[in-house]
Amino acid sequence: MSHRSRASKVRQHVHCDSCYSRRCRTRVEVSVSCAVIPCRLHCGALFHLCKEEDHLLLCPNVRVPCLNAEYGCPVHLARSSRAAHLQVCPASVVSCSMEWLRWPTDTTNPHSNIALQENVMKEIKGQDEVALDFAMALVDQSDLYSRLKMNPLYPELMDEEEEEIKEERKEEIAMGGFVSEVTNNDVTEENNLCENNFEGTEQKSVEQGMVLRKDKWNLSDMMFSMERGGCAVAQANLDNPKQNPNSGDKGKRQSQSERQEGGERETSAEQKGLTKEGANCPPADTSKTGQAPWHEGVLERLGQELSPQEYNMYVVHHGRMLLAFGQIEACTPREKDFVYGNLEPIPVQSLRSFKVPDSYHYRRRVHLYDTAARAQSKPCGVDTSDLGANEDDWYSDEAAVTLLGYAEREVMGHKISESKAADGLYVDIGTQTHSFCSAPFKRKTTLAEVMVDRPLKLHLQLQTESVNSRHNRASCAFTFLCGHTFHRREFATHVRNVHCDIQTCLSGWFEQRCPLAYLGCTYSQKRFQPSTHQATIVYNQQLRSFSLCPTRVQPTQGERDDLAGGGGDSLSSLPYEVLCHMASFLDSLSLSQLALVSRLMRQVVSSLLQDRGMVTLRWERKTYSHGGAKWRAKPVWEFSRLFSSVDSWHMADIPPISAHLKVCPYYEASVRCEPVPLPSMRKKVGCSQERVSLVNLFAGKR
Repeated sequence: MSHRSRASKVRQHVHCDSCYSRRCRTRVEVSVSCAVIPCRLHCGALFHLCKEEDHLLLCPNVRVPCLNAEYGCPVHLARSSRAAHLQVCPASVVSCSMEWLRWPTDTTNPHSNIALQENVMKEIKGQDEVALDFAMALVDQSDLYSRLKMNPLYPELMDEEEEEIKEERKEEIAMGGFVSEVTNNDVTEENNLCENNFEGTEQKSVEQGMVLRKDKWNLSDMMFSMERGGCAVAQANLDNPKQNPNSGDKGKRQSQSERQEGGERETSAEQKGLTKEGANCPPADTSKTGQAPWHEGVLERLGQELSPQEYNMYVVHHGRMLLAFGQIEACTPREKDFVYGNLEPIPVQSLRSFKVPDSYHYRRRVHLYDTAARAQSKPCGVDTSDLGANEDDWYSDEAAVTLLGYAEREVMGHKISESKAADGLYVDIGTQTHSFCSAPFKRKTTLAEVMVDRPLKLHLQLQTESVNSRHNRASCAFTFLCGHTFHRREFATHVRNVHCDIQTCLSGWFEQRCPLAYLGCTYSQKRFQPSTHQATIVYNQQLRSFSLCPTRVQPTQGERDDLAGGGGDSLSSLPYEVLCHMASFLDSLSLSQLALVSRLMRQVVSSLLQDRGMVTLRWERKTYSHGGAKWRAKPVWEFSRLFSSVDSWHMADIPPISAHLKVCPYYEASVRCEPVPLPSMRKKVGCSQERVSLVNLFAGKR
């Protein structure tokens, strides 16, 4: 209940406070009851006049903002219509969380399509349409390159530059902190801090473009003032080593008493009037000869009066106080150190008590423990020239090696050439060096920045796999996310058409390739098309989504003449109302592309944005002049990437794949002209007959 309604409740009448009857006939009296009135918004409710403000909080006809108003929905509607509005609310959006795996290409696998990938990459430059599986693989590869960093795999190839350190310091300053440059001069100044040090540090920080906060400076100065005093006493003792050792203790006790006296002067008048139990401890009096930790010679007296156990318990309980008042020393003096006397050298004896267990005999590495049976070897150095490699072969491909390193860490659980203990005696230590043309790298360099000027190559497999409990988005680098945002009413159509119908059936079913693709044939055909649309499925790499491309119809001779006569922009000459009506039949993806044609089409599409579009929050970082930064959410209106809904698919009217084999350049027929004896044939050898079997047939050839 709001503050206004609570205030009105206090002013209610005695009768109205407990009356809920629609047929109340109580006479109107001052401070007792008021008249019964109907709702002004015609919701049908009857109540006393003093309860009108409270009724507005529950009236179903009051216009209120949408439930998703904080997410960008600008609609104000009746309270009773908010539930039904959520079905068409532009801010009711869903982000697709479909995930899949795509592993790097295994060059050692003979069944990998390396030849196919190389031939397709050569033909992509001259073609407008790319095969669906290749288009998706290229988009996933660009996304993977932007996520893989070079620092985790090659820490030895990183270049620590001053520019990166300055950028990090600027980021820390933007977050509100203070970063000071510590140099040798600054360390000397810290040891000799004084009251005038603040002005010099402030001027130095302004010259370096840093922000210095006085409140934080005062807080740190108050926290570390006692530590600096102790450092000054220690420095004085080091400067005068010939001074009486007790003088240092007296100086410590004197500085301690001075600090306590200074603390007493800083206390308020109220604290001075407190009793002994509530006030601070008084300064230590070292002239007394009691058993307090600050009394002179307390340990010598207690050593004579108490037992060894009681003496040790006293030192343990009061160790900090004894150390602070100089009763015990933090380190043993040099004159009390133990000095070794005349020691005789002990001969070193090597005893080999390890015996190879019987369970190791079946292992292949058992010969490593037998030094006699081990092959003799000698250390020798080799150079890269001994390998017979060219200078161009010295450098490795950054993309292939990086993908292999991340795949090794994901599948095997460790990096390449990581040390591994095989048994109780031997540890496998492997080293691997990498030579890259682009090395050294910066700490935040990604693989996409390294491969920006390199020729395009596909290093990922065409087939995708589903995620599992081991390889998922949280742990695996080769997991990819759909991530597109759709309106709640469009999400089911997107999942059914894109992920269930197309993506999962892409390889071999929705799109069929030549059987000789492993040899390098790039021919493919799309077997299915929508039953209700004359269109084919294409993949837009810029939008990273599938779409329907209408089948091209050859124009007639009259249409060609109209186009040649300058009638190419006849659509823009139509009335604005007609264009809006025509645009209402397009899907969301087509509307987003139509808005990029011209200003007129953008105005036409913007008229449908409230009904067909969706609003999302886009976070932007705003940097202020003083160096601080803040993230703000900005509502953005846009159309989703959903194409027209396809309820059913049918086989396209295309020739079968066997028709392509007649003209396939990789299809080579092997014609055999010489006769081949069958296994059941007999032949006479001398006077006997011998049955020819498959074993005899192949044995004879051998």
